[in-house]
Amino acid sequence: MRSVASGRSVAGVLLVIALAGASSGAAAQQPPDAARRGHGAEERDMRLVGMHDLQARSAYQPLIRRHGARWIAYVGHHGGRARNPLTGSSEDNGTSLLDVTDPHAPKLLAHIPGAPGGPEAGGAQMVRVCEGKALPKGDPNKVYLLRTLGNTGHEVWDVTNPAAPALVTTVTRGLNGTHKNWWDCDRGIAYLVADGRPDGWRTNRMIKVYDLSDPAKPVHIRDFGLLGQEPGSTGPAPEGLHGLVALGPRIYVAYGTWKEGILQILDRDKLLKGDPNAANRFAPTRDNLLYPQVGRMDMQPAWGGHTAFPILGVQVPGFQKHAQGKLRDFVLVVSESLANECREYPHFAFLVDVTDETKPFGVSNFQVPEALGNFCARGGRFGTHSSHESFTPIFYKKLVFIAYFNAGVRAVDIRDPYAPKEVGYYIPATTERTDERCVEDGGAKKCKVAIQTNNVEVDDRGYIYIVDRANTGMHILELYGTARAIAGLP
Repeated sequence: MRSVASGRSVAGVLLVIALAGASSGAAAQQPPDAARRGHGAEERDMRLVGMHDLQARSAYQPLIRRHGARWIAYVGHHGGRARNPLTGSSEDNGTSLLDVTDPHAPKLLAHIPGAPGGPEAGGAQMVRVCEGKALPKGDPNKVYLLRTLGNTGHEVWDVTNPAAPALVTTVTRGLNGTHKNWWDCDRGIAYLVADGRPDGWRTNRMIKVYDLSDPAKPVHIRDFGLLGQEPGSTGPAPEGLHGLVALGPRIYVAYGTWKEGILQILDRDKLLKGDPNAANRFAPTRDNLLYPQVGRMDMQPAWGGHTAFPILGVQVPGFQKHAQGKLRDFVLVVSESLANECREYPHFAFLVDVTDETKPFGVSNFQVPEALGNFCARGGRFGTHSSHESFTPIFYKKLVFIAYFNAGVRAVDIRDPYAPKEVGYYIPATTERTDERCVEDGGAKKCKVAIQTNNVEVDDRGYIYIVDRANTGMHILELYGTARAIAGLP
């Protein structure tokens, strides 16, 4: 493998650094029709442990949790339909629950049907899980799942027996937009990405804050969004949020998804309590919306904020002999690639220094060089989509895993966040179930088969889980070589 170097950007907004390559470029040597038929697996320092086809349901988000002696994977799906082999019935894509205690042989335990409709309108893409014993008012003997129901609402399910999920309650409904929630198990607070338009907001994705400390009795706390999205505002409205991550006293919010991105840092207590001096502390006024904001960074308009993953307390290797600046805080911001075959701006992952939270500052980025895999010609999307969101100490502050659509999943060494470096990757092989991705070319529709690695997550054993947007299923991976040594795995 080789590295390529690129230069610095103006005004210090981004520093593009040397990046390790992606693949051998074998795609360029294939027969002309090979891309349409699909491709084999490619790897470096990451290998396949196990796989499940998920009944060829397009998959969005995997989440892995240990419950007693078992490890359970919860997978959210895009809209569509497929036959459930456990029931024999055709069901709208929803949420799959799998036993991955033996990662070599994942076993489907249940599928909870989702909303009818197309890829984005239907399904149940997002999922979060809390054990009752972690929630302030939860049943200590239960496990709860929070999920979206297509674009229409949010639900809580009892998954104590993952083979027999049972609906607990519908938190909110009547929406026309949802996305990637966060559930703080320690406080029981859920931050729901929800349509604000029924309440007069000028966005289909803002935050509805709920107290779910007792999952059977949701309590709405407040609605929240960016200035310019609130009811009664005028002028262009900022893009809606995609998702958020809460860690300690802060909430890191990514807006824009694929364009006009914004990173916002919120004070969690101020968001939950509001300004005590305000006449109505939760009213969507300018002062109330600014009160919990600690910092904000507006991105270059070509890039968006899909994922904002905090990486705090990093001892930067090259800074340790300096009197100041040895310990730094960062947020990994990922912009989503959206168009097939590179018919858009290139999309990357950015590392933002937030040591001074009031002045977030982009210092480096990570990208896979297209030429090393001829990725634009492979079919489907090429570019970043998301990062993992686990804080397991196995990987935290050492490695991040970034889903890169037709370039698979990339393992990135971020021990020096000013100079991230790729140390491994895995691109799954396509199967007979992998769906085509098409473009219009001169009035003709042209389609190719390629992996579309959509999201990635890890567990506390060190396994990596990736799911495919193009119906290929879920792949369970492990590191070897240099990447495994960085993680400190035996």
